[in-house]
Amino acid sequence: MGAERDAETDLKGGWVTSGIVRVGETVRRPPGPNSPFVHKLLDHLEEAGFDASPRLLGTDEKGREILTYVEGDSPSNCRSIVWSDEQLAAAAELLRRFHDATARSVLAAHADVVCHNDFGPWNLVWRDELPVAIIDYDYAAPGTRLDDLGYAVWKHLNLGLVELPPGEQSRRLRLMSSEYGVPADLELLGAIDQAQERMRRLITAAPTCVERDEALSQHQHERDWMGANRSLLLG
Repeated sequence: MGAERDAETDLKGGWVTSGIVRVGETVRRPPGPNSPFVHKLLDHLEEAGFDASPRLLGTDEKGREILTYVEGDSPSNCRSIVWSDEQLAAAAELLRRFHDATARSVLAAHADVVCHNDFGPWNLVWRDELPVAIIDYDYAAPGTRLDDLGYAVWKHLNLGLVELPPGEQSRRLRLMSSEYGVPADLELLGAIDQAQERMRRLITAAPTCVERDEALSQHQHERDWMGANRSLLLG
């Protein structure tokens, strides 16, 4: 039976956008405001030989994007997970490979690279407990390497959310930055600050509700932790 006649299965895991389903060995996604750029990006990644991303196959009769299905799992609630050194190193290496595949491309324009802009564990596909692919490029845009890395470090280390001493988080931060290939310095901490400020603006712009207030409270806790432990993070 062809993929067009296969049953649709709602995808679980990650922060799944409404309407994303699996059909056979493909994923169907409703197009979004950034789809034209994302389509060009996925085509570029394929041409560049970047094998850690879905391939764009076109659109179906419902106007949905058709992407190759990448086998694996994407975690949903990652806020309490303490990722292992091997997992952190693999995530940083994957981000570096993605950036290198987009550096100096037409899509990066005058910026360093194309940024994913939501490089959290939930937007990675995991197999055998290691990240092997990147998904959900909805917010991709030209930017700097540190724009993405600061956000990735923040979200993979769960700074201020997991019960780890600042010294241990400093070691883990240095592990990720070293695997990516940049120093763990004030510039990287500044990138984390900027990522947190971007998130604060997004949460603040959401309609007032209990969930929004809870998100703002948690976010402030994370920023307070960063403020209190900044010097310790640099060892």
